[in-house]
Amino acid sequence: MSDGTSGKGPAGGVTSGPADAPAFHRNTRQKAAIAEILRRNREFRSAQELHAQLSGAGYRMGLTTVYSRLRELTASGWVDSIHGSEGELLYRRCSAPSHHHHLVCRMCGIAVEVDGPAVEEWADALARRVGFTDVSHTVEISGICPRCAR
Repeated sequence: MSDGTSGKGPAGGVTSGPADAPAFHRNTRQKAAIAEILRRNREFRSAQELHAQLSGAGYRMGLTTVYSRLRELTASGWVDSIHGSEGELLYRRCSAPSHHHHLVCRMCGIAVEVDGPAVEEWADALARRVGFTDVSHTVEISGICPRCAR
């Protein structure tokens, strides 16, 4: 591959994606490797952390490739992304099949997926009022979870 990655898994074996992975059209082995790492982790992780996990598991993939594949997986809706406390994007496997928002603990980083019908209605009404179409949005709410508040 031209980006310096081999697309091979540990010991040079070709990887296959997890059963719940999205259909991949390009760079299947790279996305499948990232999808497998994300499937095993419940917490949000940075691209650098995921790259280190991939390297530790024997996958040869450049950090630029990890970022690129994460963008594709996020666009497909298979991966969630949020901004961490330092502003860096963090990623995890999306467990909700539909559009949702996150309530994130500022202390431990745990994230809870929440529906926000009032936010959806507000965004739609605002868009209609100013004539926008094909509107999307992301809402991240931060606070302190019950466990950290103790």
